Amino acid sequence: MNLDRVKMDVANAAAQFTYVELHRRNDLSLFVKVALQTSVGSIYVASIELAGYPTTMPQVRISKPSLDALTPHRYKDGQICFLHPTMWNPGRHDVVFVIARTAKWLNKYEIWRRNGRRWPGAELKH
Repeated sequence: MNLDRVKMDVANAAAQFTYVELHRRNDLSLFVKVALQTSVGSIYVASIELAGYPTTMPQVRISKPSLDALTPHRYKDGQICFLHPTMWNPGRHDVVFVIARTAKWLNKYEIWRRNGRRWPGAELKH
């Protein structure tokens, strides 16, 4: 993990989003906690796991409120699919990108909940 890159990227994210916090667990792993509000006013809290960052794509989980059990575009372990894993590029993508894509995913989730459970937008199988 590149700690200097993590610090810089989290500082950039905090400058662009209101609630962004970097946390360290007892095992010294790092994660970002962010609160996001959707276009309909719902507020969500997401955790962005930074294991192997920036080389490895972060994993994002929504911790509050709980997502519907049938929510699509999630992996079996509960993380959301905000980007196809083969598309992650550490030279182009950063924490700001991850937060923005998480916000987009949450807005699609809100639409999915309201429109008869059809996910809006393009999809890639994986």
